[in-house]
Amino acid sequence: MFARTQRLMLRPGWIEDAPELARAIGHREVVRNLGRAPWPYTLGDAEDFLGTERTASDTSFLICVLEDGTSRIIGGVGFGPYDDEPYEMGYWITPDAWGRGYATEAGAAVVRIARALRVPRLAAGHYIDNPASGRVLRKLGFRPTGRIVSRFSRGRGGEVQCVEYEQRLSDEGRSDDPCDRMAA
Repeated sequence: MFARTQRLMLRPGWIEDAPELARAIGHREVVRNLGRAPWPYTLGDAEDFLGTERTASDTSFLICVLEDGTSRIIGGVGFGPYDDEPYEMGYWITPDAWGRGYATEAGAAVVRIARALRVPRLAAGHYIDNPASGRVLRKLGFRPTGRIVSRFSRGRGGEVQCVEYEQRLSDEGRSDDPCDRMAA
């Protein structure tokens, strides 16, 4: 599956992407905010991730931006099973692309895809010491559940407090389309 936004291409990752993926995600300040990525993140980790077979409920994209006529991997986004959640959305952006709205733009596309696939509810979360991610989630229409739970971060090697969010996608008569809010 592919998705195109105003500035981005969301696409599957291929094994040939491993060196570029490892460079894009291989920053301590990125990996420390992810649950499953190890630190340090190596080429072998990228190859393992790209070689993992996905299930129908696990939708994963590389986020690519076109700059100077070439496409460059700047992040990842998707949703799928995580802990007890059947559909949890997650994302990351490489540090030199922070602050440009790419996470919000890519996240909005993924929320639209989840809605089109009739996913009833998306969960999401951010570690308590990463409030920027919470701002992105709120822009996308996620609402805090009021729960803060302890979650394991493989990159940090331990438990971290995580603020939980959710977005209901199937409530009739209510628009949670982040594009509606972003245009306002």
